[in-house]
Amino acid sequence: MKKIAIITLLAGITTFGLFSFMAFLISSDKVTYIEPPEDIIIEVAQLPDEKPVQDKPKPILTPPTPPPPMPRTTVATEVSEVNSVLNYTPTGLEIETSTFDLTDIGRQTDSDARPIVRVSPKYPIGAARDGTEGWVVLAFDINTIGEVINIKIIDSQPKRIFDNAAKKALKKWKYRAKSVDGEQVEQHNFTVKLDFNMSEQT
Repeated sequence: MKKIAIITLLAGITTFGLFSFMAFLISSDKVTYIEPPEDIIIEVAQLPDEKPVQDKPKPILTPPTPPPPMPRTTVATEVSEVNSVLNYTPTGLEIETSTFDLTDIGRQTDSDARPIVRVSPKYPIGAARDGTEGWVVLAFDINTIGEVINIKIIDSQPKRIFDNAAKKALKKWKYRAKSVDGEQVEQHNFTVKLDFNMSEQT
């Protein structure tokens, strides 16, 4: 009987302990109510109103003042005067330096060739730049209408520097052809010396 009493007492104590433990668990296991958060406000960024397009006046650009023009340098190539000495060989005729007289037209008298147009030679640019001076001796003939023909270089100093300029100038010379018995005739073997001096440039 003692064993049954002891077992019953222990069962009662165990049962009481279990109920007490369960009551403790229930009392401590309280559920906390969490209030839901308020509605979340989402702010949308709003761009400011667009302003109307303004037309800005274009700036007027003033062009820079151009620099003054550079002075132009020119090389005078004309010879103001040409010292020409006319020597005629072998006839020894001498050309008169008087100007052409219109009153002589139509006369049936004999006369020697007379210069009526003389053209000064152009000074070569290279010679003018280098300050070179010199002379040219030329031989030529005069035809029946007073033109200078058959021009040849006899001598020159310095060689070949002024030859072309002298020939071109002499080719433009005009003469009143020699008249014999009222008819114009050719004359031959004339010579002339053309000098090229820097001091006589214009």
